[in-house]
Amino acid sequence: MSVILCTAGYDHTIRFWEALSGICSRTIQHPDSQVNRLCISPDKRFLAAAGHHTVKLYDIKSTNPNPLLTFEGHTGNVTGVAFHCEGKWMVTSSEDGTVKIWETRTGTIQRSYNHGSPANDVVIHPNQGEIISCDRAGSVRIWDLAENTCAHELIPEEDVCVSSVTVASDGTLLCAANTATELLPVTQFSAHKEYITRILLSPDVKKLATCSADHTAKIWDIRDVKPASNPDEKRPLPLEATLTGHQRWVWDCAFSADSAYLVTACSDHYARLWELHSQQIIRQYNGHHRGAVCVALNDYSETR
Repeated sequence: MSVILCTAGYDHTIRFWEALSGICSRTIQHPDSQVNRLCISPDKRFLAAAGHHTVKLYDIKSTNPNPLLTFEGHTGNVTGVAFHCEGKWMVTSSEDGTVKIWETRTGTIQRSYNHGSPANDVVIHPNQGEIISCDRAGSVRIWDLAENTCAHELIPEEDVCVSSVTVASDGTLLCAANTATELLPVTQFSAHKEYITRILLSPDVKKLATCSADHTAKIWDIRDVKPASNPDEKRPLPLEATLTGHQRWVWDCAFSADSAYLVTACSDHYARLWELHSQQIIRQYNGHHRGAVCVALNDYSETR
């Protein structure tokens, strides 16, 4: 089973790591801008790197440092990127207020949806028929690809920026983060005292990871999430772990396939691999010269 682990950030480089040894095995220059987000295709063939206005697609197995394709069409920072389950298309969100669907073979725009406000994140529903995005004005939108329209708009709190969204691998749960609050369809709770940068549901749909400007990442137990009797009730989820040791903002995270490990990316230049049971750092990835702000991990079995 091959493990693909990548990090990137403000030093204009993308780094590939040997996950167990912590050795940087390859560095790709990204001179045009910082890298905001990374995404590995499900078949582990491609890496998408979202930057300022563009997304670059790299061949993971090639030693060619140049991108295979550059996706051009956004006019602001690209804030989110995700692949279709078979890699046929890709979706992006941007500060230009749009969410775009791209044909990955040619790099052409297939569809463009307008948020009317800078879009902060986008994910693909496991049914592959809907995409979910969020924006700075405080809305979460669900786009129906068959109908080619916005099927639902959720506004958890008026005019409060929604920074991140995540959907469960089985499609049963949608979570969104606005400032320091977690919002689920069934409950809401205060997770951090400072800005939440990223939220992510684990592959086994038992944990929720939150990353924050307070220099921590937290792991929450979501197995017993039940609807609150009052929609405005803030009822905390059980806190499983607080991962301390980061020196600055924690920007991004990625779960291992078995949900037992988490990789975090931090402004202190480091990425870290955590064993969640012990809450210990078992590997530190050192090589970025400025803040590490995004991480991508694919350690799924090739035969899944």
